[in-house]
Amino acid sequence: MGRARALAEVYRRFGEVDAAGRSRLYERVAVALSGSDEALRAIETAPARKRRPTVILAALHDLALAGRAPALAAAYADGDGDAAAAAAIDTLLHMTDVVVAVATRRPTRADETGHGAVLYPAIAEAAHRVGATAVGLVDVGCSAGLDLIVDRVGITYDNGQALGDPSSPVQTAASIVGGRPVPTRPLPEVVARIGIDLDPVDVTDEEEARWLRACLWPDQPERIGRLDAELALAATTPPLLLRGDAVDVLPDALARVPVDALPVVTTTRALSRFPLENRLRFLHRLGDAATDRPVAWVSVEGVGVAPAIPTFGDRRASGHSIIGLAVFAHSTLRAEALGRCWSQGRLLSWLAGDEES
Repeated sequence: MGRARALAEVYRRFGEVDAAGRSRLYERVAVALSGSDEALRAIETAPARKRRPTVILAALHDLALAGRAPALAAAYADGDGDAAAAAAIDTLLHMTDVVVAVATRRPTRADETGHGAVLYPAIAEAAHRVGATAVGLVDVGCSAGLDLIVDRVGITYDNGQALGDPSSPVQTAASIVGGRPVPTRPLPEVVARIGIDLDPVDVTDEEEARWLRACLWPDQPERIGRLDAELALAATTPPLLLRGDAVDVLPDALARVPVDALPVVTTTRALSRFPLENRLRFLHRLGDAATDRPVAWVSVEGVGVAPAIPTFGDRRASGHSIIGLAVFAHSTLRAEALGRCWSQGRLLSWLAGDEES
């Protein structure tokens, strides 16, 4: 009974706190699940780590998108919270094994547009620092590799600056904090797109792409539209996906970048999942790869997470990320903090000086 009450409280809190003001549908569905003993018993058949509201709700959404829960899909489309709550409970009770199987098989994802506004100027800065005319992108913790199309998106900043492709179907916007503008250098030609992940997502696979959509909340059409546009664009130039631990796979990934291009490794809040020992090993792998040519690392990580990257004296767990640039060349390392960003890169403060060649 104690465990059931705890699970009920988790769902009630998710609905009344986490979803409140963000998703009327999920607010209503989560609260309804918290009050249904039968639904909670069904959820308890999932492994403990897969009972979280975000996981179960994503599994239900996936079934709706796949046409296997038509009543739930209709309620979501109509924005009817009461109907969605009833349909969610009914689907969970009548398709418990299927819901649990989906939840157990797949990790929740949060891929969406946003990082390009930070990554584009930082990658262009890396290329400028070493005089590179072509780059090969290696994204660690890539999931579906959506950051690997950074050169093909359009980016506008609230100070009037623009980067990337203004005609791209993927457009993203960001706000600048402080008076310093971002550099406006164009990104060199991208000659390789490589993603590393323990469980990468193939954007050309219909089921995997659908799961990314399912992880978004059904009454947030703007986010869903952005993701759909990104998936369609990424599918026209699918990245090479390497499955495995980043520290182990990184040398192979870097070796796949053409010799006349600068390898640029990117991490966006990926290293926080690594213990410190592995973060240091990751740094050493980058240095080891830079014996014959430069290697750059662009990081967007929490304060103090990225080894060797300065932090401006900011406190850890401050809620923002440090934009870092590390260039490895001939056994030397030059690391710099370029700025800060918030809200997955939609708000940034560029602080680095403008270096000439």
